[in-house]
Amino acid sequence: MTVPLGRRERKKAATRQKIADTALRLFLERGYDAVGIRDVAAAADVAVTTLFSHFAAKEALVFERDAEFEHRLAHAVSGRAPHEPLISALRREIHAMVRHCASADAAPLWRMIDESPALRQYEESMRLRHAQSLATAIAADLGRAQPTTACRTIARFVVDAHSLARTAAHPETAVDEIFRMIEAAWAVAHAELIAAAGSGGDGGQGFEAVGAGVAVLGADEQVDDLEVAVPERGFA
Repeated sequence: MTVPLGRRERKKAATRQKIADTALRLFLERGYDAVGIRDVAAAADVAVTTLFSHFAAKEALVFERDAEFEHRLAHAVSGRAPHEPLISALRREIHAMVRHCASADAAPLWRMIDESPALRQYEESMRLRHAQSLATAIAADLGRAQPTTACRTIARFVVDAHSLARTAAHPETAVDEIFRMIEAAWAVAHAELIAAAGSGGDGGQGFEAVGAGVAVLGADEQVDDLEVAVPERGFA
């Protein structure tokens, strides 16, 4: 059950959204590099200190849903139904995120990000952070205090699936193609984790058996033409 926000929290959320909306409008109108923090604060009618109380850096103004997406990925693991397979829950969440980011309305924003080295670098650091958070959630789901190599690898594959599918000609199809590979990798990894539980090992060696079938997930290329003959199976 969601607890309603109090008046103070609603006001803070409204101010934050106003700043983010103003920043995006100015960035798209004038160009990201041509707009400074003071320009955004003035246009949003807030003090610079108020802006920084909501956003730690200029780049964060562009990725204003950063924390929400990080939470959603972790919650897809911890909040899924008791008998829902892990990979199915993550596939559903990535589908939702890709639909949001691949919409026509989002196209100008992503063009701006792709054209800015600072924003691309920020996005990469954001993806690494999201992957670490997801790996921690996967480890906790398995009853482990720390993420194993397998947990970290699967988490990176899932986070990279978002960026690969977002740029594909058919994003929805791309998500399913990528997740067939992730599911195959998790089948091997899950078996390794179970075996390692009795030996105290890391449980990451199983990814050697997956090989080139999942290596594409770390590359910046389209995935539309991939044909992966892996049966649909779920693993808890």
